[in-house]
Amino acid sequence: MKKMMIRISKLFIPAVVSLFFFSSLASAHVTVMPKTSTTGAWETYTLKVPVEKEVATTKVTIKAPQGVEIMSYQPVPGWTYSSEKDASGKVKTFTFEATGEGIQAGQFQQFVFVGKNPEKAAKAAWDAFQYYKDGSVVEWTGDEGSDAPHSITDIVTSTTTDHHATQNTQDSDKTQKPEPKKAKTEVTKKTTETANSLSLILSGIAALLSLASIFIAIRKK
Repeated sequence: MKKMMIRISKLFIPAVVSLFFFSSLASAHVTVMPKTSTTGAWETYTLKVPVEKEVATTKVTIKAPQGVEIMSYQPVPGWTYSSEKDASGKVKTFTFEATGEGIQAGQFQQFVFVGKNPEKAAKAAWDAFQYYKDGSVVEWTGDEGSDAPHSITDIVTSTTTDHHATQNTQDSDKTQKPEPKKAKTEVTKKTTETANSLSLILSGIAALLSLASIFIAIRKK
């Protein structure tokens, strides 16, 4: 039994460590959220800038994706905002620069801004340039799967289905009168949820008892 546990730990522990390591690397990229938005929307975007080196990040510059208009930004204490515009007055690039020490090693900073999405569906690629205190620059401009990929927001076609559905629901609510029926429905719903929760708890207990039995049987052998 002891030898078996040793073998399992030799396989399991390295796998967990590797998974944690690669997950940390993947999450360390400069990203823009959300990953999905709708056409024509005034979206609130969040830029996340982590530090991958042992020196601080002092500046980050973002290139506005084609069709996305940068409208405004949220001020961040200790950081200044500047932008470069084209001939029509639209923002081509915008920059957040630290007035103090910047983002230290092991830290990250978030910057929030509002952008107006294009009217047609598209994939908005956020090319980012991360400047470190030692003068080095990491260009997050590669395709997905590269060492330094840019973040992408999938802008999909918006529909008015949800709006109509909400309106129809409100109209139908006006014509329905019986409150007691609504209360009865809520009681039934709560009863069902309680029964489902009880079933899950009993299933969990049964599973634990089964595992305990197997463990005891193995130890006896």
